[in-house]
Formats: sequence, structure tokens, C-alpha cells
Amino acid sequence: MAMKINRIGVLTSGGDAPGMNAAIRSIVRTGLHHQLETIGIRQGYAGLINDEMVSLSSRSVSGIINRGGTILETARCDEFLTEEGQRRAKEVIEYHRIDALVIIGGDGTYRGAIQLWEKWGIPCVCVPATIDNDLNGTDITIGADTAINTALEATDRIRDTATSMERVFVVEVMGRESGYIAMQVALAGGAEEVLVPEREFDLESMCHDICAGASKGKRSWIIVVAEGAARAVDIADKITKITGLETRVAVLGHIQRGGSPTARDRILATRLGVEAVKLLLNGEFGKAVGIRDGWVISTDLHVAIKKKDQNRDIDYFYKLMRDVT
Repeated sequence: MAMKINRIGVLTSGGDAPGMNAAIRSIVRTGLHHQLETIGIRQGYAGLINDEMVSLSSRSVSGIINRGGTILETARCDEFLTEEGQRRAKEVIEYHRIDALVIIGGDGTYRGAIQLWEKWGIPCVCVPATIDNDLNGTDITIGADTAINTALEATDRIRDTATSMERVFVVEVMGRESGYIAMQVALAGGAEEVLVPEREFDLESMCHDICAGASKGKRSWIIVVAEGAARAVDIADKITKITGLETRVAVLGHIQRGGSPTARDRILATRLGVEAVKLLLNGEFGKAVGIRDGWVISTDLHVAIKKKDQNRDIDYFYKLMRDVT
């Protein structure tokens, strides 16, 4: 028999992602539908330790589905990595009579949830929200689609200038260990080259192609680089030295994290929020919700934190890009 859940807590942790607010809204309203009280925990795991609680109602989450960021705010918390920090978090949870947690975030967030559930017995379910789309157990994470479209819009604008001024542009997007954003932006934006962490790249060969194109009258190039593959400024300097062509750099940085979430991210967040609450009510703890082939699924947290193998997808998109470039 599943334990009785009356009050749930919800928090967002790690880097913010567009659609987190839509997930919070979904969790709160689904909870209300099942006569649950929802407590919002501000500042992620730091808020658990510091007792930063706020009661959430239907009105609290009204009008937030279209907002980027997170109304609960987020933070990285080194103190939570310690046993004393985790013990303090457990005490705060028990003081507020919170029966279970819905935790929204990425890999580090999931690892914190595992500690709360397995070490301290706090029932948890996680919702995947990270722009890098690097979590196992889901085809897509909340925020990835918006980040891609934000970066794509910026790259399209850069293309206008690159064409008008006849220049090479190196556009750096986020992705320390994942080239997902870079690959999607490069393909959708018609970039001439993409550099991702998952693949080695030959700068000399790329510069040869640039020179060959220039000799035929091609004067503008867009090269998309994931931050984990190389620094855009370094790539640009080397291109200029080898080719003699003027090269400019655009580092999009945190602009990709902000902004109103796309329809896809809002709907995804809504679906996953509903399922997270249902898992708690069914007594299924230590899991993460996700989407697979269009269907909402759940995955054990230990599986969800395993490194997502995107090499096959990267290889496919890289070949596709080569076919149409």
C-alpha cells in the first residue's frame, strides 16, 4: 500500500532552464486536483538547508507558464554535498511535514535527490530540466528546445551580417560535454561547420575548405562551436592566421538560458509535472520522469544519471549536415 501523501515540496536546482516555471505550475495544479498542499522551496537545495519555504496556490502559479527562469529561484549548494547539510535539509523537511519532493533540474540535481531518498528516506521524484539535453531516460529535456531556438535566432542574425560584410563568424554556444545545441543550431541555421565535444575536428582541413570556397567567390562562413569543444576566440584567431580572412566571434553565453519557453517546452513541462505527482501518489519514489517516443515514462534515478550516449545522433546529424552543405 502506497504511503499517504498530503503535502509535497517542489524545488528547482542547478542551472535554470526555460520551462521550469511551466513545470512548477503543472505540479502545483496537479497537486491541487488531488487535494495536495504544495510548498515551494526557494534557492534549490540551499533553500532546504536554510528553510526558505513558501506556500504555493493556484494563484501563485497563475501567469507563469510563459515566463523563463524559475519563480522559486535556483542555486548551487556545496553545503548540501556534506552529511551535515543533508541532515539539516531532512530536519527542515520533517519540520514542515513535507511528505515527498518533486525536484526539477539536471544531473547534479538528480544526484542530490538520490542522496535524499536512499540515505535519508525522503521520497523524491525528479523532472528533467537542462538546456544541454544530456540526461538519460528521456529523449528531450525541458529547456533544450527553447535554448536551440534562441541560439538559432541569434545565428540567423549573425548570418545576415556575415553575408553583408563577407566575413567568417565563429558562434559559440553552450555545451560543455554535449554538442546537442551546437549540432541542432548548425543544421537548422545552415552553418558551414560545427565543432562538438563528441568529435575530433581538423582545423587545418576546415581552413583549407574555407580557402577553397573563397577562391570560388564564397566570402562568408558560419562555424558553430560548442563551448566544450573549443573556445570561439581561439578558433577565430587560428582561422585568421591560416587563411588571412577576417574572422569575428560571437559568444552567446547565458542568453540561451533566458527568454519565454517555446510551445514544445511548455507542453513537455506540463506533461512531466503531472506524471511526477502521479508517481508520488502511487508510491513510486527514486525515479525521474521523461519522454520516450512521444510517451511519458519513468526511469530509476541511477539509470537517469548515467552519461547519455548521443554519439549515434551526433554522427547522424553530422552526416546529414555534410550531405546538404
